[in-house]
Amino acid sequence: MAAAAVTSEVRAASDGAIRRRIPSSGEELPVIGLGTSGPFEVGATEAERAPLREVLQAFFAGGSRLIDTSPMYSTAEGVLGDLLTPDMQARAFMATKVWTRGARSGLEQMTHSLQALQRERLDLIQVHNLLDLDTQLQTLREWKEAGKVRYLGVTHYTVGAHADLIRVLTRERLDFVQLNYSPATRAAEARLLPLAAERGVAVLVNRPFEDGALFRAVRGKALPDWAAELQVASWGQLALKFIAAHPAVTCVIPATGKLAHLRDNLAAGHGPLPDAAQREAIARVFA
Repeated sequence: MAAAAVTSEVRAASDGAIRRRIPSSGEELPVIGLGTSGPFEVGATEAERAPLREVLQAFFAGGSRLIDTSPMYSTAEGVLGDLLTPDMQARAFMATKVWTRGARSGLEQMTHSLQALQRERLDLIQVHNLLDLDTQLQTLREWKEAGKVRYLGVTHYTVGAHADLIRVLTRERLDFVQLNYSPATRAAEARLLPLAAERGVAVLVNRPFEDGALFRAVRGKALPDWAAELQVASWGQLALKFIAAHPAVTCVIPATGKLAHLRDNLAAGHGPLPDAAQREAIARVFA
């Protein structure tokens, strides 16, 4: 099957938001999501949680849906479960992970995620870092059959693991893969992203800002004049549009607990995406 036939389809909705289809189902997702590692790992005080409540309100008001979390992110799952209103829960596409060895431990961890997130069903569970992959995939497929999870996938966050992800995507039928990709780290373009498109696997992108390294590379520099053609007002938006423009990418998941950053990120999910020449120009300015 040609890659173009299964690449995540891009569509601009009537509100201008860019959406991509999950290849295995056709369900649409806004191209900008929300990560929770770090910012959502907080305690129970109102002072800690109030900014996150504002972030979630703005996230859903902006039409976004996908939130990525994990039982490894200390309190993040429980914080989300407490802060998401019934309306938010109904609209959210909730993605979490399993990261443990053994069928019993995996089952216990996934069950705890359901309880912490206060859900009867999760949208996506991913085998994090491919740990005990065959065992956890077997449980996930049983859960999918039972209606406890809608999609299953795998994750990693380093270039060194791309070869492993390629082997897994070649061997397994999966709905999602999560990987690292940015204007400064483009290794996924060589084989991993084309393979995901070929196999009809949705792609979530982590580490879009290289843990802040992208911003350090352009500190003190003005945005290029041609950024206005893309309706870009910040370096973060420029990086996110570079990533979202790759046809295999389904959703980018920058983590933030700050309202201003969330709004800036969401703005990258509207307006024109860069063409091939513009993407190369973006990569050069971040180099």
